Amino acid sequence: QVQLVESGGGLVQAGGSLRLSCAASGRISRINVMGWYRQAPGKQRELVAISTTGGIINYSDSVKGRFTISRDFYKNTVYLQMNSLNPEDTAVYYCNAASPLFASWGQGTQVTVSS
Repeated sequence: QVQLVESGGGLVQAGGSLRLSCAASGRISRINVMGWYRQAPGKQRELVAISTTGGIINYSDSVKGRFTISRDFYKNTVYLQMNSLNPEDTAVYYCNAASPLFASWGQGTQVTVSS
């Protein structure tokens, strides 16, 4: 119902920044929440940040003060600005769009932070 395409991952040195983008298409009018999750090797997928259509934003404690989620409703795109990156942020980052009736995932984009 909703297709998500992520971009912006890559390799960066510790202390650097990256900006991830996720463009949504399809039945976007049904989306209530968009957000970012990540999965590091050998670990479970975890929440990074979410943004609701009503304006509520939540971050995981590990990224508060360093990452910023934002949404462009005209472009149907959600962004994740990541600053002060450290090696523990290395993971595949996934975009998510959800409503009470569905949840869609992007294909994932690799973020690697070197020390």
